[in-house]
Amino acid sequence: MLAETICSAVSAAGLGIAAITAYRKRFLTAARIAAYALVPVGLVMTGAVEWLARTAFSPMAWVGFGVLGVAWLLFTTTRAVERRRAGRKEAVGEGRGEAVAPAASAPSLGGGQRGAPPTSRATTGGDDFSDIEAILKKHGI
Repeated sequence: MLAETICSAVSAAGLGIAAITAYRKRFLTAARIAAYALVPVGLVMTGAVEWLARTAFSPMAWVGFGVLGVAWLLFTTTRAVERRRAGRKEAVGEGRGEAVAPAASAPSLGGGQRGAPPTSRATTGGDDFSDIEAILKKHGI
């Protein structure tokens, strides 16, 4: 009974604030405030407030929440152990082989020649736009 009275008072106050907001010509905000203000009354009318009050004061409900907490704790603990074991297997070498090709000793850096020294812009004396021109020629532009 007390919860229904409190919810009704909160809704009445919210509708009053919505009316003041509408008087100030802020109709969209007033409609939004009115929508929020009607939620507590709607919850009382559907019986959700009574159900919540019965659940909050029920020892069986609190034991159920405790059981759910233990289940969540077991799930997270087993997940952490699985991840730790998987990380340990990869460190030993059992999980490798999928990420790197077996014959690859170094990552491929492009289509350059093997063993050729890299050339820089300063040593070639080339134009700044030569690489852009090469790309455009490659695509036929």
